Amino acid sequence: MSPAQVVLPVSAQTQNTAASEEANRRSAGYHPSFWGEFFLTHSSEYEKSDATVQRKHEELQQQVRRMVMDPAADTSKKLELIDATLRLGVGYRFEGEIESELEKIHSQGTPDCDLYTACIWFRVLRGQGFTVSADVFTKLKNKDGGFDAKDAQTLLCLYETTHLRIQGEQVLEEALDFSTKQLEALLPELSSPLAEYVKNSLELPYHKGMQRLEARQYIPIYEAYSTKNDALLHFAKLDFNLLQALHQSEIREITRWWKDLDFKTRLSYARDRLVECYFWILGVQYEPQYSMSRIFLTKVISLASVFDDTYDIYGTFDELKLLTAAVDRWEPEATDSLPGYMQILYGALSEVFEEYKDMLINAEGRDYCLYYGKEAMKGLVRSYHTEAVSFHTGHVQNFEEYLDNSAVSSGYPMLTVEALIGMGAPYATKEALDWALKVPRIIKASSDICRLVDDLRTYKVEEERGDAPSGVHCYMKDYNVSEEEACERIKEMIDLAWKAINEEIQKPNHLPLPVLLPALNFARMMEVLYQNIDGYTNSGGRTKERITSLLVHPVTI
Repeated sequence: MSPAQVVLPVSAQTQNTAASEEANRRSAGYHPSFWGEFFLTHSSEYEKSDATVQRKHEELQQQVRRMVMDPAADTSKKLELIDATLRLGVGYRFEGEIESELEKIHSQGTPDCDLYTACIWFRVLRGQGFTVSADVFTKLKNKDGGFDAKDAQTLLCLYETTHLRIQGEQVLEEALDFSTKQLEALLPELSSPLAEYVKNSLELPYHKGMQRLEARQYIPIYEAYSTKNDALLHFAKLDFNLLQALHQSEIREITRWWKDLDFKTRLSYARDRLVECYFWILGVQYEPQYSMSRIFLTKVISLASVFDDTYDIYGTFDELKLLTAAVDRWEPEATDSLPGYMQILYGALSEVFEEYKDMLINAEGRDYCLYYGKEAMKGLVRSYHTEAVSFHTGHVQNFEEYLDNSAVSSGYPMLTVEALIGMGAPYATKEALDWALKVPRIIKASSDICRLVDDLRTYKVEEERGDAPSGVHCYMKDYNVSEEEACERIKEMIDLAWKAINEEIQKPNHLPLPVLLPALNFARMMEVLYQNIDGYTNSGGRTKERITSLLVHPVTI
């Protein structure tokens, strides 16, 4: 009998098949975590702040509250104070007061004022969900079709305002072009810290930035203003440091959980990006009342990242079918058919949801939330499987098919549902969760931004790695255009998605603004983490610096 005719025992055949599959598994060569166990021991002096610090914080808070509510202040000064309060990251401390004051200002109608005040009026009101018209800027155009703005502060204010535009607001398109060119020309003449701030804003404007990071960057800018409010500035610094201490305690707890899972050893093919995941979630919910939600969301997004790498890189097609079916069943015995490494991943997911159910959902009598949380996660895994089918069968989706599925596989629909659950009463209602689970316009726009920004930053690397075709390639194929033209069209789609979000956050709306904010904030975090490069996968450089500024070093007081 020739060697080719030898029939191996079943066990030997199985071993050979397993060995062949193991040899064919792909690797992306991700770099290890930059943080490791750093946050297990790191804390700032504010984590154990004494009664004196807490008392000073409360005194300053009351002082700022009185100023926000001051009936004697004129409208322009009131708007400037509210704007500074929001940009310094302490607006969450005065939500009710700010809402009340803005309702009064909004009821007064369009102001007759200079360009600088008009910009603040428009940006603050629209940014806080009030419907305002861009016609105010048409009246402020000069005879040359431009705007009478020479100083950097007014130009920057105009530039920042234009990023809240919606479809059809041509005057704001013109204002964006005007202010961008003027700021770029003025930039060499500016001194620090304003020069750095303008440069950063031209790359990533305030409205599209991570609000916590924007506050950290704005503190020294505001401090340099001769018109600064000292009480507000002191309060913002103290509040930042006290809130940072809470965030440090949270990342310490999550780091312990991650260390116990030991995915670094047990699932070494996946990205080890726990701290980056926490940073991502911090951009969505940073307020102290969402502490438990942040912990849960960080665990979920960390596990979703490992699922993503399992479907994209490591799992065989047959294994991925089993994993998809197991998650869809979501029962303890569902793991029986899974290979060992997938049992580890599935088990971690189940434990996180059980923990969250016990600690928050059941404790608050909102057991219905668990259904929505699981359904959202199942939807994500199904979308990963759809992408795996395309990759393993060689099927190239048309662009519309690609975008419909990839909006879900971005993870944003799932994460938005989980974020709403974490907000609790009065926002995590059945109505709100039904709405979110259907991926309405604002969540779809946020998800499209996630996927399309990702594509622009990663499609070349993924092509070199042999991944399934990206949105860029699907668009090129469908519309028979060049790579450069496809990228330009995708940038236009991202711009349209931002306009859709801006339109959705304006009142009147059938849901409260806080319910809409997670979708907006997730879109912001995509722009932050994928600014110029994939700063999640390759998380050194700018991403590491930003994390350091928010989670390591307190603000100097």
